[in-house]
Amino acid sequence: MAEAGVLICDDQELMRVGLRMVVDSQSDLTVVGEAGDGEEAVAKALTLRPDLILMDVRLPRLDGISATAQVRVALPQAKVLVITACDRDEYAYAALRAGAGGFLVKDTPAAEMLVAVRGVLRGDTMLAPSVTRRLIDRYVTGAVAPLTDKRLDILTDREREVLSLVARGLNNTEIAEKLFLGETTVKTHVARILTKLHIRDRIEAVVLAYESGLVRPGG
Repeated sequence: MAEAGVLICDDQELMRVGLRMVVDSQSDLTVVGEAGDGEEAVAKALTLRPDLILMDVRLPRLDGISATAQVRVALPQAKVLVITACDRDEYAYAALRAGAGGFLVKDTPAAEMLVAVRGVLRGDTMLAPSVTRRLIDRYVTGAVAPLTDKRLDILTDREREVLSLVARGLNNTEIAEKLFLGETTVKTHVARILTKLHIRDRIEAVVLAYESGLVRPGG
């Protein structure tokens, strides 16, 4: 299997060194470059075309959220995992909205960070447990029930079922096993869902599923 190229974007050299050591310790991952600010992150992403970008939120010249959004528009195949000391809900939510595949805090143990890296590379949504709990509390289990999004009305029953499983974090293989479908069929359903809802990727699908009330914690 080919190595996945990783671009590290952080304004602290010590953090970049630490992340490089973690990444380069793995046979299936390799660091292809580093950036110390947001504009450099975008420029190097366009030049190096990494498979994954480890992105800090607080970066000079261009913040990590804006850099993530720019990279995801220019290189939709590139994955972004935000790793930051700023454990704030609005940062996590903004990162997901910008197209990041995950959000971790910098004190995450190396082993858990590598799990998140590989998960994001697979297309899964990876969030720090504390962030997951707070986002669910804020956007799903609040006192006011989410309003039903009328866009979901255009989905078939099967597509709604697939969307609900995507929102619960299942990948295509797991959804196929659960619904007794072929994996290719699941991929087709997911592609149609994204097209019908006019959304870019699975991250936006997850956010929409929770905001619309299609999926609730423990449901």
